[in-house]
Amino acid sequence: MRAFVAVSLPAPLVEAIAALQARMPVGRPVPENNLHLTLAFLGDQPQSVLEDFHEALASMTAASFPLHLKGLDVMGGAVPKVLCLRADPDPALMALHDRVRNAARVAGISLERRRFRPHVTIARFRAGQGAGDGARLRKLLGLGADVAMGPYKAHSFGLYESVLMPDRAVHHLLADYPLPDFGNPAG
Repeated sequence: MRAFVAVSLPAPLVEAIAALQARMPVGRPVPENNLHLTLAFLGDQPQSVLEDFHEALASMTAASFPLHLKGLDVMGGAVPKVLCLRADPDPALMALHDRVRNAARVAGISLERRRFRPHVTIARFRAGQGAGDGARLRKLLGLGADVAMGPYKAHSFGLYESVLMPDRAVHHLLADYPLPDFGNPAG
């Protein structure tokens, strides 16, 4: 099963992102129910491994934290594949990421080695974008420096299944893990 772990976005943040997506001149917007902040992509894993991993995640204790998104960015190498909103690397977010990765290793899941750049993917680009789209994208990125959302409080993270369809991925929440409020300030 293709799976990942992600921070669930609070409804007001999803609404703010949807309003931004409605004004974007380029890209295919990520559906609202697929918006999330990935902590770890697990790839294809056997059910038994995911069950052990779930047990490890369920036993973790982590506090809620503020999610603050600021600025647009592209990812995917020389030819951008996605448009995203950068997330502030709050210490509690970074610690949660580290704990999730450690739990994955303990469960026997090998993860890609790459620097964690917290973000929310908001649009995807088709291969072979035309020159006109490139110009619109550059203009959007210039305007996107002023985009800021938050802070919103992250209340949970989850284990998700990702089913690839011909035109998109469909995400199903397999398990939800609360992030209790231990006095952390955020809206």
